[in-house]
Amino acid sequence: MRTYERTHPWLRFALDLTELDHLTWLLLGEAASKVEHIAGVPLEPEAARRLHALYLAKGVLATTAIEGNTLTEEEVRDLLAGRRELPPSRQYLAQEVRNVEAACNRIGEEVIRGTYGPISPGEIREYNRLVLEKLPLDEDVVPGELRQHSVMVGRYRGAPAEDCEFLLAKFCDWLNGLAFPKDIERAGPILAAIAAHLHFVWIHPFGDGNGRTARLIEFRLLLQGGFPTPAAHLLSNFYNLTRTEYYRQLDKAGRAEGRMSEFVAYACQGLVDQLKEQLEFIRERQLDSVWENYVYKRFGREKETAARARRTRLVLDLSRVTEDNGWVPISKIPTLTPKLAQAYAGKTTKTLTRDLNAVARMAIIQQGHRSVRTNKHLIRAWLPARASKETGRPSEGKSQG
Repeated sequence: MRTYERTHPWLRFALDLTELDHLTWLLLGEAASKVEHIAGVPLEPEAARRLHALYLAKGVLATTAIEGNTLTEEEVRDLLAGRRELPPSRQYLAQEVRNVEAACNRIGEEVIRGTYGPISPGEIREYNRLVLEKLPLDEDVVPGELRQHSVMVGRYRGAPAEDCEFLLAKFCDWLNGLAFPKDIERAGPILAAIAAHLHFVWIHPFGDGNGRTARLIEFRLLLQGGFPTPAAHLLSNFYNLTRTEYYRQLDKAGRAEGRMSEFVAYACQGLVDQLKEQLEFIRERQLDSVWENYVYKRFGREKETAARARRTRLVLDLSRVTEDNGWVPISKIPTLTPKLAQAYAGKTTKTLTRDLNAVARMAIIQQGHRSVRTNKHLIRAWLPARASKETGRPSEGKSQG
C-alpha cells in the first residue's frame, strides 16, 4: 500500500456522475449550449480582438490574483498590450502576469493548430516551470520539479511527497482515458476540467504554483473540448471573483473524501453566469455593428459632401459614449474625439447647431437640455417580440404579425 492510500483515500481518480443532482445537469446543458452560441457568432475584426484581449486579461489576472497578485484588471490589460511598465519593486507582479500569458498563448496555439498530444507529466511540469519562471521562490522550490517536502494549503495537506510522481502519472492516465456517454458528451469537457482541477490541487505535486498550473490544465481541457478561447478563461475568472467561496469549496471537497458534487455544482453555476456576461458583451458588439451599418445606410441617401461626412462622424462618435446614459453636453462635442476635433476645427457653433438639427430631423439623435445622445436604442425594437419575464407584457422587439 502506498502512503497516499492511507492519508488521501479519496484520490481514487473517479468521476461519479450519479452524484450530480438535476440542477447541476441543467447547468451543464445550459453551459454547453452557450459555448456553442459564442463559438458560432461572427464579430467585426476589431470587436473580436477586443473580446480576446479583454478575456485573456481577465483570465490571466484571475489565475495570478487568486495567488495574491495585487495588479488591477486595467494594469494587466495595459501590461499585456505593452502600454505600461511597473516600477522595480512591482516587477515580480508583472512577471507573474507575463508568465501566465505566455503559458496560455502556448497552450492555445498548440490546441488550435491540433499539434497537442495526450497530456503527460512532462507537459504539466513544463506548465509549472512556465508559471514560476524568473520569480522569487523559496529555496526548496524548483520550477517544474516535484516537491520533496510536505505542504499545507490552509487546513489541507497535500499528498505525500514520495507519492507525487506516481500520482501525477496516474492523473494523466486517468485524464487521457476519460470518456463520456454520447448523450452527455457536450458536457464532458466541462466535467473533465472541473474534476481535473480538483484532483490536481488534492495532489499538490509542486512546491509552488499548483493553483496556476491547475488552472492551465483546466484551460487546456476546455479548449480541447471546443471552447472558444475567450470562454475557456471563464472558470478561472469565476474562481477569482468568488475567491473566499472557492477556497471554502476546495476545503470542503478535500474533507468530503472525494465527493465532488458540491464543487461541480458551484463551478457550473459560476460558469453559466460568466457565459451569460460574455454573451451580453458579444450581443452589445453586434448591436453596435448593426447601428453603424444603419447610420451609414441613412447617410448614404444624401449627396456626398463635407457636411455629410462630418455628420456621419458626429453620430458614430456620439454612439460610442457610454457614460451618463449616452448623453453628451453640446459644448464638449467639438473635442469629444480627435476626429471630431479635426472635423470642427475652424468651424463656428452655428455649424455644429446645423449639424445637430439635421441629424435630429433624421431621428438618429435625441436632443435634451444642452446635451444630445444617439437614438441607438431604436435597433432594439428590431429584435423579435417576446413577453417580459417580469410582467408578461411585450418587451424588446415589435410584433411581426
